[in-house]
Amino acid sequence: MIIPHERLAPETLDSLIESFVMREGTDYGDAEFSLLDKVEQVRQQIVDGEVIIAFDYQTESINLLPRREIAVLAESDA
Repeated sequence: MIIPHERLAPETLDSLIESFVMREGTDYGDAEFSLLDKVEQVRQQIVDGEVIIAFDYQTESINLLPRREIAVLAESDA
């Protein structure tokens, strides 16, 4: 299930993004970015629709996924 970011309280969205950023260990190349910078980058990707918030009923977990990954998963289920 895709959860629109607008439906989450701002504090909840912040916590979700921070958890994701700290868990993923994302490679930002040669540049060093603060946690706040990384959170803002991910937030903008969510607002732009590049990243979606997905809830998995089976595992009862929530995650952030690239929209293109959702399209690939949908194709493989067909």
